[in-house]
Amino acid sequence: MSDVIVEPSAEVFRTRVMLVDDQTIVAEALRRMLADEEDIEYHYCGDPANAIKEAISFQPTVILQDLVMPDIDGLMLLKFFRSNPETVTVPIIVLSTKEDPKIKSQAFELGASDYLVKFPDQLEVIARIRAHSRSFLAQQQRDEAYEALREMQKELEVKNAELERLSSQDGLTGIANRRSFDEFISREWMRGARENQSLSLILIDIDHFKPYNDNYGHQGGDDCLRQVAKTLASAARRSGDLVARYGGEEFVVVMPGTDADGAAGIADTLRSKIEALNLPHEFSSTADHITISLGVATMVPTADKKAEDLIEAADQALYEAKESGRNRYHLAA
Repeated sequence: MSDVIVEPSAEVFRTRVMLVDDQTIVAEALRRMLADEEDIEYHYCGDPANAIKEAISFQPTVILQDLVMPDIDGLMLLKFFRSNPETVTVPIIVLSTKEDPKIKSQAFELGASDYLVKFPDQLEVIARIRAHSRSFLAQQQRDEAYEALREMQKELEVKNAELERLSSQDGLTGIANRRSFDEFISREWMRGARENQSLSLILIDIDHFKPYNDNYGHQGGDDCLRQVAKTLASAARRSGDLVARYGGEEFVVVMPGTDADGAAGIADTLRSKIEALNLPHEFSSTADHITISLGVATMVPTADKKAEDLIEAADQALYEAKESGRNRYHLAA
C-alpha cells in the first residue's frame, strides 16, 4: 500500500477579511477588489455596534475599520477591539479619508496595525491584507506550537517524576528500594557528620524465610514480604526515617538523630508488630508464626568513618540476634 500524504487544509491558511464601515459604497468597493481572490473570504459589518460580536463569530485574520462612523468613534472601536481577548491580537487596518498625522499617531497608540487613506490601489490593498493576515496566522501557529510545547514539558515533568518515584520504589512491597537506601544513608551520614548528630540503623531479617517460601510457594512468600513491609513502614512513623527493602527477605530502617536507646525501643516495637500479625509459619523452628530478628547500630558520623561501618555493625548485631535464638533484637556494642 502506498503512503498517502495529507496536505494541510487550505481553510487553515485562508485569509478572512472583515470590514467595519457604515457606508455600503465602501463595502461594495472592497468586495469588488477582493472578488477574484479565491483565498480571501470577505465579511461586511455595517453596524459598528455589532462589530465585536460579528468579529468573534467570523474570526477574521485581518480587520479593516473606518475611523468616522455614526454613534461610535472609530478610535473608541479600535480600543474595544484591543480590550477584548477574542480580538486583541487580530491585525486592524484603520481606514481614513485623509492623511492626518495626529489621528494616525492616535490610531497606532491604540493598537492599529496599519493606516490607509481609503481607498488606495487594489494591488496595495490586497498586498497589505495578505501581509497582515500571514503575520497573524504565523503568530497563531507559533503560539499554538509554544503552548503544545509547554504541555509536552508539563507531561514530561509528570512522567519523569513518576519514573523517579518508580526507580526509587521496590516493585514488590511498594516501600523504598536498595537504591533509595544507599542514597539516603550516604546523605544522612554526611549531614550527621556536619551536625555531630547520631545516626541509627536497624537491619531486619525474616526468620526462616526460605522454608516459608519453599512450602507456601512464591506467591505466599511475596504476600508475606508485602505484609511485613507494610507493617514496618507504618510502625516507623517519623517522617525523617526511611524504611527500605534491603534485599530478599531483609529490610532496613534508617533513623537520623536517634540515639542507641531510641533505636533499641523502635526495634522492639517493630519486632512486636510483626509478631502481632500472627502470620502462620509451620516450618519455623522459632515459632509457629512469622518473626523477625533485628540488628541495631548507632554511630555519630566522623571523618575517619563511613556509612558502610554502620551497616557492618548492624549486620554483625543481626547475626548475634539470630545466634541467640531469633525473634529478638541485638544492640551493637
